[in-house]
Amino acid sequence: MRKWMSVSAVVFGLDLYTKHLIQNAFEYAEHLKITSFFDLVRYHNEGAAFSFLSNAGGWQRWFFSGISMIAILVITYLIKKHQSQKLFCLGLALLLGGAIGNLYDRLTLGYVVDFLSFHVNDWFWPAFNVADSAICVGVALLLIDSFKKPAV
Repeated sequence: MRKWMSVSAVVFGLDLYTKHLIQNAFEYAEHLKITSFFDLVRYHNEGAAFSFLSNAGGWQRWFFSGISMIAILVITYLIKKHQSQKLFCLGLALLLGGAIGNLYDRLTLGYVVDFLSFHVNDWFWPAFNVADSAICVGVALLLIDSFKKPAV
């Protein structure tokens, strides 16, 4: 269990640290072009993925915080129950660290800080952060794990 919680703690620490760096270096909506397809930015996401419900009047902060808290409890239970399933638990640990990172922002700031912006010409993918990246990789690992043949 300690190994999986350590993975989650590393994700949370990296997420918190990188968001802190961005908040100290950038004003809101400021861009820094890094390459022809990648910018560092500072955006505040008051909603969920892709800013879903970001303009809903404020109730969404507590709604998504509640969902995150439930997810954290369920993920922790699943890790404890399936500790020997390495790929499954790694995926869950990444999800857990990302969920905690974004929950921390919601509870302390009222929004999630996003700062990684990829684009092709004038087509921009929504900005995201380390927590979001860990969540995506975690989900991918869980999908891969779901295709493994069960031990007989």
